Amino acid sequence: MKILLSLLSLILMFGSCKNEHDGDHDHAAAVAAAFKANSETVMANLKGWQEENLDYSMYADDFYMYDTAFGAKKDSLSLEEMKAFDKQMWADYDFRMVSEASLLPGVERGGTQPDGSVRHYPLWEVTLPATDSTEARSATIQLYESFDFNPDGKIVRQQVFGDFTGLMMYLHGQGEKME
Repeated sequence: MKILLSLLSLILMFGSCKNEHDGDHDHAAAVAAAFKANSETVMANLKGWQEENLDYSMYADDFYMYDTAFGAKKDSLSLEEMKAFDKQMWADYDFRMVSEASLLPGVERGGTQPDGSVRHYPLWEVTLPATDSTEARSATIQLYESFDFNPDGKIVRQQVFGDFTGLMMYLHGQGEKME
């Protein structure tokens, strides 16, 4: 009887185990496809930024960008605020990404599973153009940037981290570049 009960317990235990490997594969394939499509959007974003002609239709209506600046008055910028900021930055500076774009998969917020988001660690050259009384001044800045997407492939969240304060101080003659 003990053998029969043990055997029945084993059958129930193994029979109740759920095999989700097919679901895992399907999910991984969907995430890989989303990452590929989202990477194309990020590449278009980087190209548009450098050409000072960003196509804002790649952004969702509920988009926000984390404001990571020192002393920021609020924690994020809306799409309209980012557009105004971009316009001002392009009027004042020239931007060129000097490293190859190596896009990496991001992970879900609060987790460790890939979710189709995109991140990268670019090196940008930023130039303050010459004026009648000053020479042009350039510096490079290493950044971390990430993009989160909605199911429609639109950017819903963006964040950029780098030493922007040091960069601006150097470009405007208030600091020296570290070698």
